[in-house]
Amino acid sequence: MDDINKVIQLDIASDMRDSFLDYSMSVIVSRALPDARDGMKPVHRRILHGMNEQGMYSDKPYKKSARIVGDVMGKYHPHGDSSIYEAMVRMAQDFSYRYPLVQGHGNFGSMDGDGAAAMRYTEARMSKISMELIRDINKDTVDFVDNYDGEEKEPSVLPAKFPNLIVNGSMGIAVGMATNIPPHNLNETIDAALAVIKNPEITVMELMENHIFGPDFPTGGVILGRSGIKSAFETGKGSIITRAKVNIEEKDNGKSWLIFNEIPYQVNKSTLVKKIADLVREKMIEGITDLRDESNRDGVRIVIELRKDVQAEVVLNQLYRLTPLQSSFGVNFLALVDGAPKQLSIKEALEVYIKHQIEVIERRTRFDLKKAEDRAHILEGLRIALDHIDEIITLIRNSKDDEEARNGLMSKFELSEIQAKAILEMQLRRLTGLQREKIEAEYNELIELIKDLKDILANHERVLEIICNELEEIKEKYGDERRTEISDQGIDIEDEDLIPVEDVVISMTATGYIKRLPTDTYRTQNRGGRGVKGMTMNEDDIVDILITMSTHDYLLLFTNKGKVYRMKGYKIPAGSRTSKGLPVVNLLNLASDEKICALVPEVNREETKYLFFVTRNGIVKRVNVTEFESIRQNGKIAITLKDEDELVTVKGTSGECEVIIAGSNGKAVRFNENNVRPMGRTASGVKGFNIDGSYVVGAATNNEGKYLLSVSENGYGKRSEIVDYRLTSRGTKGVKTINITEKTGNLVAVRSVNGDEDAMIITNEGIIIRISLENVGVYGRNTQGVKLINVAENEAVARIAIVKAEDEENEEASESNEEVVDSEN
Repeated sequence: MDDINKVIQLDIASDMRDSFLDYSMSVIVSRALPDARDGMKPVHRRILHGMNEQGMYSDKPYKKSARIVGDVMGKYHPHGDSSIYEAMVRMAQDFSYRYPLVQGHGNFGSMDGDGAAAMRYTEARMSKISMELIRDINKDTVDFVDNYDGEEKEPSVLPAKFPNLIVNGSMGIAVGMATNIPPHNLNETIDAALAVIKNPEITVMELMENHIFGPDFPTGGVILGRSGIKSAFETGKGSIITRAKVNIEEKDNGKSWLIFNEIPYQVNKSTLVKKIADLVREKMIEGITDLRDESNRDGVRIVIELRKDVQAEVVLNQLYRLTPLQSSFGVNFLALVDGAPKQLSIKEALEVYIKHQIEVIERRTRFDLKKAEDRAHILEGLRIALDHIDEIITLIRNSKDDEEARNGLMSKFELSEIQAKAILEMQLRRLTGLQREKIEAEYNELIELIKDLKDILANHERVLEIICNELEEIKEKYGDERRTEISDQGIDIEDEDLIPVEDVVISMTATGYIKRLPTDTYRTQNRGGRGVKGMTMNEDDIVDILITMSTHDYLLLFTNKGKVYRMKGYKIPAGSRTSKGLPVVNLLNLASDEKICALVPEVNREETKYLFFVTRNGIVKRVNVTEFESIRQNGKIAITLKDEDELVTVKGTSGECEVIIAGSNGKAVRFNENNVRPMGRTASGVKGFNIDGSYVVGAATNNEGKYLLSVSENGYGKRSEIVDYRLTSRGTKGVKTINITEKTGNLVAVRSVNGDEDAMIITNEGIIIRISLENVGVYGRNTQGVKLINVAENEAVARIAIVKAEDEENEEASESNEEVVDSEN
């Protein structure tokens, strides 16, 4: 009673600290972190040991999971049965372990996050490769320790004939630390181990470049870049970006399908599909018309159908950015080395494993040596007995008991107790001549074996050679191809490799719909033709801008409010000849009253050193092109406008160009760009053209060609030599460039050409005609020109664009695929 009522005084702070430290060390060493030698946490090691003790080998029938769990829990792992079963389930999942260590029979869960069936329903046994982890465990290769109650023995580590820590990886959260080791390919890991054995001075970079290239996840996918791998391999910490593997299929109906057959490691497929559906429902991703999960027992298959007018690469990038289709795996290569947690590089992990294998081979060799020596010792006694068989029989017959016979044999023939006992237990049939030969042959074999085993223990190179041979054997039996692709593209690099380099036409309507098309979509026709339907139009919409560029060039997009945006050509959504395109506001952050007025491709910095701005009121400005190299996503100010002025166009110039500005009244002014000094990006500019009651319709430069092409709204046009325009100072009213009449209508556009190009002429009804400029005559300035396109009533030319001429073969090839509305020579 006195002890019960006794109060013990303790300092709560120090007691809490001591108790928590004890708990922390227990979690770190005995539960959450794997041993660097066999890659096992205690629970996994105990599961395999328990299955081995019960004989649940890969060639034996399956046994109930409940039986395995109960045996492991009762003998080795005094924790909850659910934690043991969950660990065993994960060891059986081919989407969790790169090389599963348990063969499961029944429902062991899925990539959708479905749990395994209850342990009373499922069955399991060891997998073939897990047999390699416990091979030779009965040859004193590892230390055995008492279990939790001291009634059983369990291995402190497994022999592990392959580097399981690296091959299957590990995850665990301890106290104050965690481990997250990715799985790797068995072939590559063994190659790296062999390389370290043969060259202990090999560097991590040499291992990474020639042997083990990076993680190999069971679910496949693509690793972006090698910098994360390099960091993880060298320091034990790093971030590896993985993506789902996708196939883009173009269907006959013009739609594109995104088909995902591999997803990032540890991504829940069901949650992923739901996330995509939610983004589509919330309109954060547009252009997806259908989403299906067609996965089955043969593998993953997620199908996403896209609208016809949507660019597959753009949607794909949005999916990567907004969903787990692109995920980050944070590597933390932390494992127990000599009972203490240690951050390991890939080479250090291999060195720990090799050191463990050296110990395993040496202990196994010593075990085999002792066994061979013991057997040889007995055989030596049997050989003596066979040489003196009559004397031995007489001695045994005259002995009153076993002890007297044993002592007699030991005394007379100088035998050991073990030899004497073996002779007494020998059967009479062993006395035949054939048995004598067998004993002699076995003895000679043992002598050679003993000699070989002693040589192994005396020669370290022999030990390393055995390790290499056994690793090669494992590689031959269980090695397979890498599943995870490693891409050299960086994390921040766009998917340019998926986009072909080709010349395209970028077109945009007055209401802001933009698209790109290959330049060969439109075949060349004779002047005066009716044209090909080029874009589906609304009644209140017209084609406003048309330019040509490469898909891999940068495009500068200038707005009528004087702002500029920048993007790659392939970022413009691809469309068909009759599609409307995508609203440019989906790509750029435009104000409600803002629209794109000029598109300038960045093609050649030697030829394009400056950008020349022209406004509706005739104001001009020249800015160095380098001012526009870094454009934020929300754009930058390109020119400061005054008096409700608007930006009309922007031209790239070399610094020595002549600029021609034309007004709707048919007049044009020509002056050298050097008349306008270079200004800052936000400057307002100076007067370049006296509009005289009209407004600026366009501008051209002499570096684009030696002729000036002028086109009126009623379809009349001509070429005039640029030298016919008087070179003046900026700010004048200019001279006539086309004779404006009621028949021709106002001037619509001007372009500098060489005469061997093709011209695309677009009407406000969306009709496009492509004509060779060789068929457009050269006329004087004060003429109206010839009819280039027939326009219907209430129809007018809206815009023109210059493209490279097609050869006859391309013309004939494209002609068969195009819908010609009308042709009139």
